[in-house]
Amino acid sequence: MKSEQVRTINKAILVGSDAFWSFIAFVFAYYLRLTLPLLRPTQGLATLHGYFPMMLSQAFFIVGIFFLYRLYHQPRALLFFDELYSVFGAVSVSFMMSIATTTVMLKNSDLQINFSRGILIYAWISSIVCIIAARAVIHWTFRKMMAAGIGRDRVLIVGLGDAARLIIQRIRSSLTQAYQLVGVVARKENGSSLPEKMSDIPVLGVAEDLPRLIADQRIDEVIIALPEVSHHDMGEIIGLCDRSTVKIRVFPDTFLYITGQVSIGELGGLPLLSLRDIEMRGWRLAVKRLTDVFASFLGLIVLSPLMFLVALLIKLGSRGPVFYVQERMGLDAKPFRMLKFRSMRQDAEMRGPGWTKPDDPRRTRIGVFIRRFNIDELPQLINVFLGHMSLVGPRAERPYYVEQFRKNIPRYMSRHKEKAGMTGWAQVNGLRGDTSIEERTRYDLWYIEHWSLFLDFKIIVRQIFRLFSSRNAY
Repeated sequence: MKSEQVRTINKAILVGSDAFWSFIAFVFAYYLRLTLPLLRPTQGLATLHGYFPMMLSQAFFIVGIFFLYRLYHQPRALLFFDELYSVFGAVSVSFMMSIATTTVMLKNSDLQINFSRGILIYAWISSIVCIIAARAVIHWTFRKMMAAGIGRDRVLIVGLGDAARLIIQRIRSSLTQAYQLVGVVARKENGSSLPEKMSDIPVLGVAEDLPRLIADQRIDEVIIALPEVSHHDMGEIIGLCDRSTVKIRVFPDTFLYITGQVSIGELGGLPLLSLRDIEMRGWRLAVKRLTDVFASFLGLIVLSPLMFLVALLIKLGSRGPVFYVQERMGLDAKPFRMLKFRSMRQDAEMRGPGWTKPDDPRRTRIGVFIRRFNIDELPQLINVFLGHMSLVGPRAERPYYVEQFRKNIPRYMSRHKEKAGMTGWAQVNGLRGDTSIEERTRYDLWYIEHWSLFLDFKIIVRQIFRLFSSRNAY
């Protein structure tokens, strides 16, 4: 079955499921009101069929508002947590519209009834719970189908450079299995023979072969990862793909480090793009700091037994201090001393600083476990409480690396306009350890430009899930 057919079936099932469960939610609400009468008894409560006009109205508005919220046209790699937030808002809006419409239409008619506020509250909650649960089951079913090779988009990547490797890495680290990497295509022959594989993905040919490869390999999507190519050459490559109905996506170049909103201004009639100011000030700064103080204080109290046990095991397991204290760069590029539980031998950096790697031989036995679940980073709650760090923010790097990155990575120092975080947008998207600094910087800047308390909460929740789902922590 083709991926487009699977998506169509998926959307149809979601539409039917949302309408059905919004209708059934009123039935649940009615009997919940009878069972749990809230503050008032159920005498004089209208019969269930009296609510049918509202139930039909709610089902209609649910589907309509969900379309407006693009809950039937979402990207295939969308995380369920993001969808939950959208469903909550869409159900709430549709519920208010349904109440208003039903009240106006039935006014002065024989069908007019006094709706129970208890039933309306129960119906609102039941609708959210039922729709979320049903969508979770549907998504789980379709993920299992894609894991079995049904309905996956067959993807071809154009390019053999770092951009192509980055895209391959992101597809492989995706929480869904919606994409099947078929192969890689080089821009053109460069005198030497093409490699057989790149990142274990077969190299199938050059750009001139695209029309044939798209047809022979039944490609659904082509991703052009050539940020350095000229506009003329890019047009030619897109033209080769346009001979079929394949979806085309292009890795950006001009706005590589413009991660957030831009505004269009002018200077004497000349159009200019203005980057959004990313420095956090005023109430935003105060709210984030208050949240950090409260959460870190609570975390230190709740986690103190675990931290004491880990400290004891480290001391008994190997010679050396319990804590590993390291200088890092924080807000405004000012250094601070970051605390971690020691997870490596005391002589781990005798030959100088270096990235940690999977199965790093320098780790201690207890270090393997605490790094696997990020327990080694719990002492950073002290840094957060003292104001050196935040719960969520860009990764704190060592001065040795900052001096290297600031020379080669555009806008790298802009990430130091925010406090470093225990976790961050880059980390929860799989960018930690020895990964692309350019990509990390883009994610860090996007976070700073789009900061909100909800975004911080979402990142923390995703980090918790990653602790138990990822097998690549080291």
